[in-house]
Amino acid sequence: MSVLCYNKGCGQRFDPDNNPDDACTFHPGVPVFHDALKGWSCCKRRTTDFSDFLSIVGCTKGPHNKEKPPEPVKPEVTSSGEKKEGDEQRPKFNEYIISAPKPQEAICRPSADEPMVRLQHKVSASLKQALEKLKLSETTAETKEEVSDEIKIGTSCKNGGCTKSFDGPASNSDVCLYHAGYPIFHEGMKYWSCCKRKTSDFNTFLSQEGCTKGTHLWRKKDSGKKVVPCRFDWHQTASQVIISIYSKNSVPELSYVEANSTMLNILIIFEGEKEFEQKISLWGVIDVNKSIVNMMAAKIEIAMKKSEPMSWARLDLPPPVAPPKETEKKKEDSESEDEDE
Repeated sequence: MSVLCYNKGCGQRFDPDNNPDDACTFHPGVPVFHDALKGWSCCKRRTTDFSDFLSIVGCTKGPHNKEKPPEPVKPEVTSSGEKKEGDEQRPKFNEYIISAPKPQEAICRPSADEPMVRLQHKVSASLKQALEKLKLSETTAETKEEVSDEIKIGTSCKNGGCTKSFDGPASNSDVCLYHAGYPIFHEGMKYWSCCKRKTSDFNTFLSQEGCTKGTHLWRKKDSGKKVVPCRFDWHQTASQVIISIYSKNSVPELSYVEANSTMLNILIIFEGEKEFEQKISLWGVIDVNKSIVNMMAAKIEIAMKKSEPMSWARLDLPPPVAPPKETEKKKEDSESEDEDE
């Protein structure tokens, strides 16, 4: 009676009474499947086709084996007590219930008339170095002006359009013909705003005689601080709103930022004579005590702490829309009545 051989790679039937030592050709190793290649651990042959893998001839000879290999032992599941209803639907892992944080109550918007507080500011080392260089250059320029208090011969008149030069005290009594306006360059034409004699040639424009009579100006007048626009933008994080003002070499002693919970007043003096001023009604509410101003050589950053963790739709709060007047309401009512008729 023939029985089945359980050696790997054999699968033939044999007679137990006729089973010599070299009757079976089999694989003593285990099957290996790696990177789409299939083979046996006992020999080096590999293939990608599963049927070719099954037909790989064994690499070892020996007697046939009629004993079936033992099946792998399955882990026993022990349960205490009887199964309750709903146990099969429960997951087999430990559950961790994470509760969401309780929603915070909305903060009532404070009044814009709260007292303003000057925010604390920090001055960077780069700004200190830049200001020291500016002070040195200003002191040297002042000393030169003090030394050369007298008007030098050959100094040109600073009035626009005047081509006269200083030849001595007698030049002060000469009549100055100049342009009181300012130059305009538009669509290829060049002219002065005071007389509007247009020309396309730049040399002709420079040689235009002044239209106003007066005295010569040998030194430029100190115009004081100039209020100028300054580029600024803003961004926000989960807890802060940061305004970046791109003003170079700001003066910490003359600049300040005042704020309350909903308002912001900015005054910055930079580059010696330029002044930037801005008042902003903030979209959200800030914590003044935790807000700070960082002053750097190239810009100023105002870091405002949010009073509530929410995203701002914009930086400033738009002004409230005025309700329609009674006269407008009456007109609308009358128009609607006419349409009904």
